[in-house]
Amino acid sequence: MTASGQPVRTCRAAILQQSSAPLVVDEITLPESLAPGQVLVRITLSGVCGAQINEIDAVKGPDRFLPHLLGHEGYGEVMDVGPLVRSVAPGQWVVLHWMPGAGVQADPAGYRWRGQRLNAGWVTTLSEFTVISENRCTPVTTSVPLEYLPLLGCAATTAAGVIGRDAQVRLGESVVVLGTGGVGLLTVEAARASGAHPIIGVDRVAERLSAADAMGATATVLTSAAPPATEATEGRIRTALGGAPPDVVIETTGAREMIELACRLVAHGGRTVLVGVPRHDEPASVDTLPLHFDTIWTGSKGGGTQPQHDIPRLLRLAEAGLFRLTGLPVTRFPLAEVNDAIELVRTGLPGRAVVDPWAG
Repeated sequence: MTASGQPVRTCRAAILQQSSAPLVVDEITLPESLAPGQVLVRITLSGVCGAQINEIDAVKGPDRFLPHLLGHEGYGEVMDVGPLVRSVAPGQWVVLHWMPGAGVQADPAGYRWRGQRLNAGWVTTLSEFTVISENRCTPVTTSVPLEYLPLLGCAATTAAGVIGRDAQVRLGESVVVLGTGGVGLLTVEAARASGAHPIIGVDRVAERLSAADAMGATATVLTSAAPPATEATEGRIRTALGGAPPDVVIETTGAREMIELACRLVAHGGRTVLVGVPRHDEPASVDTLPLHFDTIWTGSKGGGTQPQHDIPRLLRLAEAGLFRLTGLPVTRFPLAEVNDAIELVRTGLPGRAVVDPWAG
């Protein structure tokens, strides 16, 4: 229901109609009623995450669900709830996230577009309204500016979880972050907040490295994602660390050469956490010998985030200035310009792009 009490029947949304093609912004029809465990949310803002670009590019392989909706981090107001929903209520403000939290996991909503079924997952956010599963939204009350709240659905919680859970960074350990996009910059901040030192940011875009400096990197390295540039990059990273191997390497790009570099850098008890998702048809080639000498490589699934616990904790830290979420550069776009936002993220926009479905 809308604020006037009228049911929501249609809204504008960004639709992935074809892989590796621009999104289509068009009117869609929402389900006539909410199924058990479903929640209707009016989206205030949605983040543009690298995972959505991977979906657009079919990085994991051919997309079997076309056409479908996108977006997995957002913020908005609950308008209505279906049967069995207990953790949220109409009128509450919620962060929308892709990792499951408290409540029911409902069936994905079924939308209609141009006379055909339009698919969606348990959460989508690039639309004016969305119908999501109860366990994909967490109620929040906070003084943090609203443009940063969508980041708690993925970027911020992933970064904190990667540092705290996956890498288990200890006070005074050295951390190298390969890729300083939105997740990478917040990983730099999470490392700083955890007492890591030194912290090295690595990226191919100088503006992103400037943002990494501001977020707490003690040194930065400009690179290219292709050999032999990665060999020179490795040397510059080791120089910045005083010749010692890093304790922790976080790889956020998913580029094959960067994954290989991440695994080469660590040794003798060092840990590499792979956050970026590689293309299904570009496998990395690595020497596994270090694994026999207490070296650890692991993949991350959203930093093991537990949204119902982690989102309130990060908000408390952000309000106290201990986790500098609001230090991240954020650029806002109307929904009609979502493809411009995606293209700028691809080409190195510092920080995060967020989409306002009601602007313009």
